[in-house]
Order: sequence, then C-alpha cells, then structure tokens
Amino acid sequence: MITLDDVTLTFPDGDRRVTAIDHVSLTARAGEVTGITGPSGSGKSSLLAVAATLIRPDSGRVRIGGGSGSGAGSVVDVAALSPGAAAALRRERIGIVFQQSNLLPSLTAREQVLVMAHLGGGGAGRHRAVTRARVDELLDAVGLSGHADKRPAQLSGGQRQRVAIARALVHGPDVLLVDEPTSALDQERGAAIMALIADLTQERGTATMLVTHDLVHRDTLDELVTVVDGRVVAGANAGTAARAA
Repeated sequence: MITLDDVTLTFPDGDRRVTAIDHVSLTARAGEVTGITGPSGSGKSSLLAVAATLIRPDSGRVRIGGGSGSGAGSVVDVAALSPGAAAALRRERIGIVFQQSNLLPSLTAREQVLVMAHLGGGGAGRHRAVTRARVDELLDAVGLSGHADKRPAQLSGGQRQRVAIARALVHGPDVLLVDEPTSALDQERGAAIMALIADLTQERGTATMLVTHDLVHRDTLDELVTVVDGRVVAGANAGTAARAA
C-alpha cells in the first residue's frame, strides 16, 4: 500500500511560497483503487507527483509497502530518499500511467513494454524468453494480445492507454499511480479503461491511486477523496457497496 502522512508541499512564487498540498494524509490499500478528485488547480497532480517520488515534499512522510497481499513489500519512506534511490524505487516498485500514453512512435505495443522491462534491470536481459512471456501475458491481460505487433499510429486512443497500463505493470509494482486515464477518451472507452484498472488492481494486489475529473465512473473506485486548495475535504466509500449490490 501507499500512505501519505501529513504531507505538505509549497512552491516559490516571487517573495512568498504557494501551498500546493496542505497537511494531506491518505492511504491507498493493496488491491483497491483510491480515486482523487477536485477542481483544477486543487493540488491533485502535485499529490500524485509526490506519491511518485517525482517531487520531494516540504514535510511529512510517504510510505510504500506494508499491509498484506502481493503488493506488501518492505516499508520505505520515499520522502527521505536521495534522488538516485527514488529513481530506483520508481523503476522497481511504482508504476505510473500518465494522462497521455507517451508511447514511442517507432515501437510496437510489445516493444513498448519490453523496453520498460529491460530498463528496470532485474535480469530481464539475461532471461529474454521469460521476459517476453511476461510481457505477452500482460498484453493479453489488457486485451491486446491480437495487437502486440502494432505501432501507436495503428492503435486507438483506448488501446494506447492499455499499452501504457501494461507498461506500468511490467515490474509487478506495489503501487500504481494513474493520472486522468479517461480524459482523452469517449465515455464507452473511458468506462472500459476504468474497469480494466479496477480488475487489474484487484487481481495483482497493487495499491492504485487515480486522479480523475470524471465521476461518471466512480462505481469502479473503492474510495474517493476530494481535494480543494491542497486539502482533503471529503472521503467516501465510492464503489465497494455498488459493486457488491
């Protein structure tokens, strides 16, 4: 799981500092999707960047690991890591899906995921057959087994997002961080992507934190928190009861 404990983040603005995150505490548990919503400029993206170790907070702790299940792992306070250690942690224990898929135009869907596997090390280069099998299993899990040899220009927007999700999961991360996955998709494709993220989160035991403006798909979330002016102002069980009904 991932826990943000009393996290504060400020940015310089002339002779003063602007608060982007104001004493935020929240937890995304293994096997669950925690949604983060709120108006533009409320601090959602900053919160995700802190969770991803891309920005170090002014104060507070960001802990990854613990809990139970396949995403348990050892507990690390990522806010205290050096830049090099934070980068290594991102490669090994954090999967990130950006708002845009950011695929390399010259690579096929399979190659997009293979590149990420090799960048992460862990013997991927020495065990190419095993790595390729893992990549193909992931592409099948995201519904792209018949599109593995296609390049981004040959894929729809929803299919490109599926490649990005497979790429983020190739290392079996403890934590999956997702930024506005439906923003460039129509409602039908957006619903499919949200359902896919929820299913993979549960199946693989990742702790997923997902930023979204689109509450049409809130029933796919286990928890939903609202951020306004850098503060968490509401939290609710968004989807568990709906899925159980």
